[in-house]
Order: sequence, then C-alpha cells, then structure tokens
Amino acid sequence: MAATPEQPATTTPRRKAGRHRGEGQWAMGHHTPLNGNEQFKKDDDGLNVRTRIETIYSKRGFDSIDPNDLRGRMRWWGLYTQRKPGIDGGKTAILEPEELDDKYFMLRVRIDGGRLTTEQLRVIGEISQEYARGTADITDRQNIQLHWIRIEDVPAIWEKLEAVGLSTTEACGDCPRVIIGSPVAGIAADEIIDGTPAVDEIHERYIGNKEFSNLPRKFKTAISGSPVQDVVHEINDIAFVGVVHPEHGPGFDVWVGGGLSTNPRLAERLGAWVPLDEVPDVWAGVVGIFRDYGYRRLRTRARLKFLMADWGPAKFRQVLEDEYLKRPLANGPAPTEPSSRWRDHIGVHQQKDGRFYLGFAPRVGRVDGSTLAKIADLAAAHGSDRLRTTVEQKMLILDVEQDQVDSLVAGLEALDFQVRPSPFRRGTMACTGIEFCKLAIVETKARGASLIDELERRLPEFDEPLTININGCPNACARIQTADIGLKGQLVLDADGNQVEGYQVHLGGALGLEAGFGRKVRGLKVTSTELPDYVERVLGRFQEEREDGERFAAWAARASAESLS
Repeated sequence: MAATPEQPATTTPRRKAGRHRGEGQWAMGHHTPLNGNEQFKKDDDGLNVRTRIETIYSKRGFDSIDPNDLRGRMRWWGLYTQRKPGIDGGKTAILEPEELDDKYFMLRVRIDGGRLTTEQLRVIGEISQEYARGTADITDRQNIQLHWIRIEDVPAIWEKLEAVGLSTTEACGDCPRVIIGSPVAGIAADEIIDGTPAVDEIHERYIGNKEFSNLPRKFKTAISGSPVQDVVHEINDIAFVGVVHPEHGPGFDVWVGGGLSTNPRLAERLGAWVPLDEVPDVWAGVVGIFRDYGYRRLRTRARLKFLMADWGPAKFRQVLEDEYLKRPLANGPAPTEPSSRWRDHIGVHQQKDGRFYLGFAPRVGRVDGSTLAKIADLAAAHGSDRLRTTVEQKMLILDVEQDQVDSLVAGLEALDFQVRPSPFRRGTMACTGIEFCKLAIVETKARGASLIDELERRLPEFDEPLTININGCPNACARIQTADIGLKGQLVLDADGNQVEGYQVHLGGALGLEAGFGRKVRGLKVTSTELPDYVERVLGRFQEEREDGERFAAWAARASAESLS
C-alpha cells in the first residue's frame, strides 16, 4: 500500500478566550434553546421519562413512545434503541433515525467503580437470560450492556436490578455518566489512596439529582488512587489521580477536559491537590462550570474539552475557585509515571490483607448471561463475594484464599477466561459495532475475537504489551486514538474495486507513559479480511526494527511509512 507519513495528532489548539460569541452558555445569558437536543431537555428533564415508561410505554408498547423520549430522554435511564438487523454500514449516515431503529433496546447497567457482588452479577445474568436473549457485554467504562430489551419488560428489569443495589440511572444522556474507579480500590497493596468513599458520596449526592441532569453533553468521571493509573484519566472530563503531597500526604491531582471522538484531546492538570473528603465538592464545582459555561449551541462543540481548550487550565481553575468553591485549592505535584505498562490487573495478585485477586480476560468484552451466572457461582464457591469490572473490558474476582487460587484459575479457564492470556487476548478491545449500534459502519466484536485467534496462532512467541482497539465508526468508543494499533471502521475498496468493510489505521497511541494520539499514515486502510495479515506484517517489522526495550508506540512514531503499511 502506498502511504506517506503525517504528523502525529496533538491536543486541540487553544483558542483565545472570548473568541466565540453566542455559544449557548447559560452563565453568559444564552438560555434560548439552540438545537433540538437543548429544546427537548428544556421541555422536560430526562429523569422524568421513567414515569412514562412505567405507566404508559411499558403498557402500550413501542409504538406509543414519543420520539423525543425514544431517541432522547430514555437515555437518562440507560436505554438506547438498537440497530434494525440487516442494514449495512453504507446506509448508516443515509437513513432517518426511525428507519434505523429496531423495536428493541440496548440497556446499560451502571456499575460505579466497577464494583459488583456475586449476587448482583448473578441477577444481571438472570436478566440477560430472561429478557435479553442471553446477551451481555462488558464495556470499557466498567458497565454491562444488554441487548434485545423490550419496553414492556423494562419496569420488571429495574425492579430486579434495584432489589440488589444496581440501577440504570443516568447510564447515558447529557448527565454525569458512570464514575469509573480503580478495580483494586481498597485492596491493592501498593495503593496510594482509596477513592471509594468519594465515588460513593458523588453517587449518593448527585446521581439522579436534577442539579446536574441537564448538561451540554455527557460528562465522564474517573477516580483512582492506584499507582498503575488504571482509569484512563487522560481522556475523561474530570479525573482524580492519586498522588502524595509533600506536606499534606495522600490525595488527588485534578485533571480536566479530556475526551476522544472525532476531536480528541488529552485532559490537562489544574495543578491542584485535593484531599479525599473534598473530592465531591471539587467534582460538583467542575460539573457546575460545565453546566453553566459549557457550549450548547452546537452539539459538536458541547463537550467540556472545547471549553478547556478555549480557557486553559489557569482560567478554569480560577473560575472554579472564585465562583464555585469560594476558596483557593492547594497546589500539588503531578503523578509519577505508571508503575506498570499493563494497567488492567490481569493475573494473580496478592492483596494487602494477604488474600489474592484474579484478573481474567474475556474476548473483547463479549460474555453472555449464562456465563455471568457461572462466574458468580465460581467466585462464591472459592470464597469470594466481590468482583470488579475494568476499563479494559476485563473482570476481577477478589478476596481469594491462597489455597483456592489454582482451583479458581482452572475453573475460569474451563469457561474460556484466561488468567494468563496472550498479549492479543489481553490487549484487544472492541466497541458494540454494527450488530447493535445505529452509528456503526462495520462489525467489531466477532472481528476482534477472530483476530485474537489468528494472531495467537500466527505469532505464538510474541510477548510484548500491545493494545489493539477496534471501533465501528469514528466516535472512538473503543479509544482507537490511544491504542498501539487503533482501527476505525469505515467502508474501503478492496483489490477488485469493491466497497467492503474495513478500517483506517492509527498507530502508536498511548495512555500513561508518554500519552498521546496515534499516528495516521495517509492512505493506510485495510479491509476486514486483510486485517490479520496486516497486523502480523506490522508486528513483524516492529520486531525486526525495534531498539532494545522499545515500546511499539515509540517505534511506530519513528518508523517509515513503508514499515507501517
């Protein structure tokens, strides 16, 4: 493939403050709804739709649902219409929403901090089997998603979830989404600080609260005190990263304004140190800034990262302190480099109490209801009542006694969950894809699973940390810009000139150590059928050309276009 190099992607250029006028900022007096989304949110808060679902839609069926509820407010309760089967990717951007909609929903179960009990996981498995045709996907934000949900069944599902302390409240929508947290919070021997109390207090005070239920767009939060830095803090709207202040001790460094999609941007430090008990107030201040100063005129500029790009961290911190906290924040140190190149906690690890946790890898997050129930049973049989999901579509079982470890490993592997997976199983993620997503252009889950199998067969000796992220469209739900090999789904031409499913390739993205976005090489696209050949070829060149100890991302940044093609 002919290709020429382009410059690596950088953060969004900072604009001069005040350059834009009429951006729909409430704090500037711009309250008039400026697009359809702002209008339906003004007409009725998204949280109010639950009553209509319970009293009207679940009784009268799909055709009774108001369009602004169907494609808008129902997201505040974790419900998205899913893609009608049989519509190919070439029609994704052509058809009207009602033509793409199936009469079934994806339902996202909100799992703050990735924390689950065996009872909760068992209930999710039972719901999957009874109401979702057995489907279940672990997301890269620690949630579990179900498909094929009928509106008639939603109230019964809510009742089952809420009986065990779970919910779908604000799992989607223009509101604070799930709070991702370290999957080893409170148990890891090397933890700087346990952020769990902050996660719980934010959830208790603000989730489902109308104070923050109408934001310009979605708002993503990450809190972790792990030195592994295991919550992709660089690409969240707000992140609290564990650090030790030389005078005040353990606390959190505050990052603001990260996000991906079609305009990726890394978060920036405010330079502020926050103790654990002040995290919820600082969080609320940042969300308040987003609510009041966020851009609402254009949906494409409504994420917090655009405001941060225009203001910069100094102004953002000043507004936070002066208008929202009414006090200054302490200055603090930056986090050190991550303590591990892998941030997923896969494997067998000793906890600070002497027991063990086991991290294991499904294939690209795809599981099913029956298997979730088996995982819960397996954990319980080995003395555990606690599990965690991760931001890498993986799972952990906690609190295992040493004499139970080998038996649990064998039980997980019997379910095809690897505790010691290959780099390909460990490092490959995929979004929902065209199977269910109305925005997708290509298939992802099955493609990712088959790619893992092929690479394990072709490159059995490859043992370097490597991430391969597969996305069905440009929206980057699977974080393609920050992967060693990022694959953005699109239609491409094969050797015979036929339009087929394929991917634009991003190479050398990274989070943690030397965080940055992957390099695009002009013209570098691969068809789905060519994908295993391409990855095998580029990994072979990496092994031939790399310097001692060089990471794939570092090699990809300096490699020739020919080596990457």
